Amino acid sequence: MAGTTICHRAPLSLSLLRRRSYVRHPSLLPVYSQLSTDTASKGKEFEGRVGFLGIGIMGCPMALNLIKAGYDVTIWNRTKSKCDNLINLGAKYEPTPAQVASSCDVTFAMLADPASAAAVATGENGAVQGLGSGKGYVDVSTVDGATSKLICESVQKTGASFLEAPVSGSKKPAEDGQLIFLTAGDVALYERVASLLDIMGKSRFYLGDVGNGAAMKLVVNMIMGSMMASFSEGLLLAEKVGLDPNVLVEVVSQGAISAPMYSLKGPAMVKATYPTAFPLKHQQKDLRLALGLAESVSQPIPIAAAANELYKVAKSQGLSDQDFSAVIEALKAKLQN
Repeated sequence: MAGTTICHRAPLSLSLLRRRSYVRHPSLLPVYSQLSTDTASKGKEFEGRVGFLGIGIMGCPMALNLIKAGYDVTIWNRTKSKCDNLINLGAKYEPTPAQVASSCDVTFAMLADPASAAAVATGENGAVQGLGSGKGYVDVSTVDGATSKLICESVQKTGASFLEAPVSGSKKPAEDGQLIFLTAGDVALYERVASLLDIMGKSRFYLGDVGNGAAMKLVVNMIMGSMMASFSEGLLLAEKVGLDPNVLVEVVSQGAISAPMYSLKGPAMVKATYPTAFPLKHQQKDLRLALGLAESVSQPIPIAAAANELYKVAKSQGLSDQDFSAVIEALKAKLQN
């Protein structure tokens, strides 16, 4: 069954061992196994032209790392001016996703939301119109499982292969090639693009059927959004009772609940500055999608639901394009009311 993609969602109850790369074998045995050392630690060098659709906060540095590594990269973005810097650095440009996919062996897509991901893949002049046998389409956007399966089915009808590969990580990890890829779909395509994933990321997981990568990413971002909301409450409470919130950041960063997010975001949050690494509107979108995922399996997630409401308040305050750490401003507004 190598190279076969199964578009239904498999159970997610199996645990994974922590290594650079892991795979749920396409034989569908109920185990997650590490790839062979050669494949897992270092992907076979990719040969061919690489397409990249979506040159935004994440897509731009990801495509740039491929260009720096010497790959022949062709790009597209709705706003062409966002492509200018990469074109000056050697990227080629095509005016539609279909033309990118037609001219490339493998095409990556990093779009803002499910609607954009579906439109770029399957809409007018969409990527599927340029796909065919022997080509691959790798969607690294954060979408829900239903959207991922829709794109998968459209890609497969052309004879091409599909891999979903949403990433864990924001702007700085994308710039540094330190993303985490949560992949699912065609295992042969996974192995084919492994060296490209290793340029853009520090680790990669193969999770089985299409939909599993999307589900894993939504669970991760659900946790992250809830953590940031709680951290915001802590900073404001500390200040309210006369404590120095900067010291709180240091205490948290040295204890059992330490997380890089706290030490990276905390000092700027204390100064009420929110340089965008992960837009707040995207965090709220991911919480909304996670709530839908939870509803589909009747799993209550009340903490995430409460956090989602807070991000919605922040959006209503005009903070959509600020970093998701700006959610603290929603709490400040509540305190002032």
